[in-house]
Amino acid sequence: MSADLILSLCNNAVLPGWLLLVFLPKWKWTLGLISTGIIPFILGLVYVGLFLSQLGSMPEGGGFGSLEGIGFLFSNPYVLTAGWIHYLAFDLFVGAWEVNDSQKCGVSHWLVIPCLILTFMLGPTGLALYLVIRTVVLRDFEIYKPQTG
Repeated sequence: MSADLILSLCNNAVLPGWLLLVFLPKWKWTLGLISTGIIPFILGLVYVGLFLSQLGSMPEGGGFGSLEGIGFLFSNPYVLTAGWIHYLAFDLFVGAWEVNDSQKCGVSHWLVIPCLILTFMLGPTGLALYLVIRTVVLRDFEIYKPQTG
Protein backbone atom coordinates (compact mmCIF):
# COMPACT_ATOMS: atom_id res chain seq x y z
CA MET A 1 0.00 0.00 0.00
CA SER A 2 1.40 3.40 -0.89
CA ALA A 3 2.29 5.97 1.75
CA ASP A 4 -0.16 8.39 0.10
CA LEU A 5 -3.04 5.94 0.44
CA ILE A 6 -2.18 5.19 4.08
CA LEU A 7 -2.02 8.93 4.78
CA SER A 8 -5.38 9.52 3.11
CA LEU A 9 -7.05 6.67 5.02
CA CYS A 10 -5.70 7.91 8.36
CA ASN A 11 -6.64 11.53 7.65
CA ASN A 12 -10.18 10.36 6.93
CA ALA A 13 -10.24 8.08 9.98
CA VAL A 14 -9.87 10.98 12.42
CA LEU A 15 -12.61 13.16 10.91
CA PRO A 16 -15.53 11.28 12.53
CA GLY A 17 -13.80 11.62 15.89
CA TRP A 18 -13.37 15.38 15.52
CA LEU A 19 -16.97 15.78 14.33
CA LEU A 20 -18.21 13.85 17.37
CA LEU A 21 -16.13 16.03 19.70
CA VAL A 22 -17.53 19.23 18.18
CA PHE A 23 -21.16 18.27 17.58
CA LEU A 24 -21.95 15.42 20.01
CA PRO A 25 -19.59 15.91 22.95
CA LYS A 26 -21.98 14.41 25.52
CA TRP A 27 -23.05 11.38 23.50
CA LYS A 28 -22.05 8.26 25.43
CA TRP A 29 -19.95 6.89 22.54
CA THR A 30 -18.04 10.07 21.71
CA LEU A 31 -15.43 9.98 24.44
CA GLY A 32 -15.47 6.19 24.41
CA LEU A 33 -14.34 6.08 20.79
CA ILE A 34 -11.64 8.65 21.31
CA SER A 35 -10.41 9.03 24.88
CA THR A 36 -10.44 5.34 25.68
CA GLY A 37 -8.35 5.06 22.60
CA ILE A 38 -10.19 3.16 19.88
CA ILE A 39 -9.40 5.63 17.08
CA PRO A 40 -5.97 6.63 18.50
CA PHE A 41 -5.24 2.93 19.13
CA ILE A 42 -5.92 2.05 15.50
CA LEU A 43 -3.74 4.95 14.39
CA GLY A 44 -1.08 3.73 16.80
CA LEU A 45 -1.13 0.28 15.22
CA VAL A 46 -0.71 1.80 11.76
CA TYR A 47 2.14 3.95 13.12
CA VAL A 48 3.94 0.96 14.62
CA GLY A 49 3.42 -1.07 11.46
CA LEU A 50 4.83 1.69 9.27
CA PHE A 51 7.79 2.28 11.54
CA LEU A 52 8.64 -1.42 11.85
CA SER A 53 8.24 -1.96 8.10
CA GLN A 54 10.87 0.69 7.47
CA LEU A 55 13.51 -0.37 10.01
CA GLY A 56 15.67 -1.93 7.32
CA SER A 57 15.40 1.02 4.97
CA MET A 58 16.01 4.03 7.19
CA PRO A 59 18.00 6.68 5.34
CA GLU A 60 21.71 6.95 6.15
CA GLY A 61 22.29 9.70 8.70
CA GLY A 62 18.70 9.66 9.92
CA GLY A 63 17.96 10.09 13.62
CA PHE A 64 16.28 12.25 16.22
CA GLY A 65 19.40 14.00 17.53
CA SER A 66 19.48 16.86 15.06
CA LEU A 67 17.26 18.68 12.62
CA GLU A 68 19.34 17.30 9.76
CA GLY A 69 18.91 13.74 11.07
CA ILE A 70 15.15 14.20 11.36
CA GLY A 71 15.12 15.57 7.81
CA PHE A 72 16.92 12.46 6.58
CA LEU A 73 14.45 10.20 8.40
CA PHE A 74 11.47 12.01 6.93
CA SER A 75 12.88 11.75 3.42
CA ASN A 76 11.38 8.23 3.50
CA PRO A 77 7.67 8.70 2.63
CA TYR A 78 6.58 5.89 4.97
CA VAL A 79 8.45 7.41 7.91
CA LEU A 80 6.99 10.82 7.02
CA THR A 81 3.51 9.25 6.96
CA ALA A 82 4.18 7.66 10.36
CA GLY A 83 5.20 11.08 11.68
CA TRP A 84 1.95 12.61 10.46
CA ILE A 85 -0.06 9.76 11.98
CA HIS A 86 1.69 10.54 15.27
CA TYR A 87 0.20 14.05 15.08
CA LEU A 88 -3.23 12.77 14.10
CA ALA A 89 -3.41 10.35 17.03
CA PHE A 90 -2.08 12.70 19.70
CA ASP A 91 -4.05 15.74 18.57
CA LEU A 92 -7.28 13.73 18.59
CA PHE A 93 -6.46 12.38 22.04
CA VAL A 94 -5.78 15.93 23.28
CA GLY A 95 -9.07 17.10 21.77
CA ALA A 96 -10.90 14.33 23.65
CA TRP A 97 -9.12 15.37 26.85
CA GLU A 98 -10.22 18.97 26.32
CA VAL A 99 -13.86 17.89 25.94
CA ASN A 100 -13.71 15.51 28.90
CA ASP A 101 -11.97 18.05 31.12
CA SER A 102 -14.33 20.85 30.10
CA GLN A 103 -17.32 18.71 31.03
CA LYS A 104 -15.83 17.94 34.45
CA CYS A 105 -14.90 21.58 35.07
CA GLY A 106 -18.08 23.17 33.74
CA VAL A 107 -16.45 25.01 30.84
CA SER A 108 -19.06 25.79 28.17
CA HIS A 109 -18.71 23.66 25.07
CA TRP A 110 -19.11 26.83 22.98
CA LEU A 111 -15.79 27.99 24.42
CA VAL A 112 -14.19 24.62 23.71
CA ILE A 113 -15.14 24.45 20.02
CA PRO A 114 -12.52 27.02 18.88
CA CYS A 115 -9.96 25.12 20.95
CA LEU A 116 -10.89 21.88 19.21
CA ILE A 117 -10.58 23.48 15.78
CA LEU A 118 -7.17 24.88 16.67
CA THR A 119 -6.08 21.58 18.21
CA PHE A 120 -7.09 19.82 15.00
CA MET A 121 -5.28 22.33 12.79
CA LEU A 122 -2.40 23.58 14.98
CA GLY A 123 -2.10 21.07 17.85
CA PRO A 124 -0.43 22.84 20.78
CA THR A 125 -2.09 26.18 19.93
CA GLY A 126 -5.53 24.69 20.60
CA LEU A 127 -4.35 23.10 23.83
CA ALA A 128 -2.80 26.38 24.97
CA LEU A 129 -6.05 28.25 24.23
CA TYR A 130 -8.08 25.64 26.10
CA LEU A 131 -5.79 25.90 29.14
CA VAL A 132 -6.11 29.70 29.14
CA ILE A 133 -9.91 29.51 28.85
CA ARG A 134 -10.07 26.85 31.57
CA THR A 135 -7.94 28.99 33.87
CA VAL A 136 -10.10 32.08 33.31
CA VAL A 137 -13.41 30.22 33.68
CA LEU A 138 -12.29 28.48 36.86
CA ARG A 139 -10.49 31.62 38.09
CA ASP A 140 -7.63 29.30 38.94
CA PHE A 141 -4.59 31.47 38.37
CA GLU A 142 -2.27 29.57 40.66
CA ILE A 143 0.31 27.81 38.49
CA TYR A 144 1.48 25.35 41.11
CA LYS A 145 -0.56 23.96 43.95
CA PRO A 146 1.41 21.90 46.44
CA GLN A 147 -0.32 18.73 47.50
CA THR A 148 -1.50 18.77 51.08
CA GLY A 149 -1.49 15.52 52.77
